[in-house]
Amino acid sequence: MQTQSYYQKAIKFATLKHLEQNQTVPGTPLPYVVHLSNVAMEILIAAQNSPNFDVDFAIQVALLHDTLEDTTTTLEELSAEFGARIAEAVLALTKNNELPKSEKMTDSLNRIKKLQKETWAVKLADRITNMQMPPSHWSNAKKIDYQKEAIIILEALNGGNIFLENRLRLKIAEYDNYLQR
Repeated sequence: MQTQSYYQKAIKFATLKHLEQNQTVPGTPLPYVVHLSNVAMEILIAAQNSPNFDVDFAIQVALLHDTLEDTTTTLEELSAEFGARIAEAVLALTKNNELPKSEKMTDSLNRIKKLQKETWAVKLADRITNMQMPPSHWSNAKKIDYQKEAIIILEALNGGNIFLENRLRLKIAEYDNYLQR
């Protein structure tokens, strides 16, 4: 199967799942597939700038990364449709809601770090995409915390993908424009 076929299968699956939830990009009327395609775009560009990068694996994980966290999709369904490796990566990218909020990110990052570097790349690409203008209803404290969390992600996944690490570093610096200090 070619990369384009993997992309089409995953984006159709994810779009339908997120549409069932009427999910939009936070703070906008845009359908959630815009976020998913932006993460996938970061992965496609990173693949061109990263040696030995498994783009077919990464593109599917990028498009599916929020299906377990934000939709009714089950791990079994994801595994049956896309295979155990993809499902395991999506699960690692999914916050465990049984943990206290203060532990969710660390837990997810620890699970991500046990998997192949393309999973790390998806987490970096996701945060890069999310470091755009924050929703207008966010307080300045929430924006500052979000930027700090991006720094934690960058530090935890150091060495996972130099291209995306540099992109995230830039986005973190640009995010200062949205903060009141």
